[in-house]
Amino acid sequence: MPLAVCVFCASSSKIDKRHVELAAEAGAELARRGHSLVSGGAQVSCMGAVARAARAGGARTVGVIPEALVSVEISDEANDELVITSDMRSRKGEMDRRSDAFLVLPGGIGTLEELFEIWTARVLGLHDKPLVILDPTGVYDPLRELMTGLADQGFARAKIFDAVGWTASVPEAFDLLERSQPRIEATPEDYAEAEL
Repeated sequence: MPLAVCVFCASSSKIDKRHVELAAEAGAELARRGHSLVSGGAQVSCMGAVARAARAGGARTVGVIPEALVSVEISDEANDELVITSDMRSRKGEMDRRSDAFLVLPGGIGTLEELFEIWTARVLGLHDKPLVILDPTGVYDPLRELMTGLADQGFARAKIFDAVGWTASVPEAFDLLERSQPRIEATPEDYAEAEL
């Protein structure tokens, strides 16, 4: 079944070109599998690469960008649909609403913010949309270690890892997104704790 896949990734132009190539590979695979793309709406760096590759493969692309970043990030006018929101919070809500699944590529604090919001909501059982981190170069290895340490110390429950797939392979990332992932049932303790 075709999915609207939201891809969270970098818009920085100062990153290693391997990450831009990974974004393009992900966009091409998305199109090959008949999915559509929801992204951050910029034409630069990884964000632009994933959208261009998806369109080149025949996929429909939707870009969602806040008004304040239209000129800063250089909005991608080639999207089939470009949604301009009032702010970053509205942007994330619109991307969430339009998406059936989430793919996270290497990125900075904006990407991490998006990842954690979707990850937290999945742990709390607020949605059952698949979430996959694609990281072939180990950018997120320290994050994985941090989250493991938080769970070991009781700041997070072990089931946080049930809420996310982690892979170094583009095909495997899409295999994971396409699988039906079970809803995570939150317990009263999950809601009672400030940290998940």
